[in-house]
Amino acid sequence: MKRCVIIVAGGKGVRMGGEMPKQFAPIAGKPLLMHTIETFYRQDELTEIIVVLPAEHEEYWKMLCRETGCVASHTIVHGGETRFHSVKNGLAAVPSDVGLIAVHDGVRPFVAPDVIAACFDEAARNGAAIPVISMIESVREVDGATSRPADRNKLRLVQTPQIFRAEILRKAYQQPYNEHFTDDASVVEADGGIITLVAGNRENIKITTPPDMIIAKYLLGNG
Repeated sequence: MKRCVIIVAGGKGVRMGGEMPKQFAPIAGKPLLMHTIETFYRQDELTEIIVVLPAEHEEYWKMLCRETGCVASHTIVHGGETRFHSVKNGLAAVPSDVGLIAVHDGVRPFVAPDVIAACFDEAARNGAAIPVISMIESVREVDGATSRPADRNKLRLVQTPQIFRAEILRKAYQQPYNEHFTDDASVVEADGGIITLVAGNRENIKITTPPDMIIAKYLLGNG
């Protein structure tokens, strides 16, 4: 089946500090977002790539691409009010002949190629697949002023790319927006879909804070 990835990079990056959105932060000679795009390009050059950006940042991104050189061609789509609306805008740009659609955070450049491949394979077989990793730290469930230990063996940390058969994801995104939609899997589950879990890779962190950027520079050999 033909594949497409929607890379969502519509955030303002306020937790990173400064005026520059985190997806544009330079690291190892390229914007963070470009590293993410090229991760998918290297995994499969035939994968269609759609990048969702804030409308006001489109020209800046194009300038960065010209200056640093982006080897992967991609379509730019403008973001929406929430992540849900941004993904929905990206879906509208997916070609009709695409059979599998991945949705990935623009600030997760370290997803392993074999994780991408495994999620595509599981989605092709079962309809929906997401990468997860096990919990390491102890965790507690908070209830008002009290808390109680939670069984970490029953919990998983969710990553992206989250990959779906195209017809499943398109149908799910016809639902009205709900504030409880935290990711694409929750949107699909609200529409009756069943999610298959795939082992992720622990390096696949979401670059959100300045300490995350230190880790990213280290992983890219630019520390």
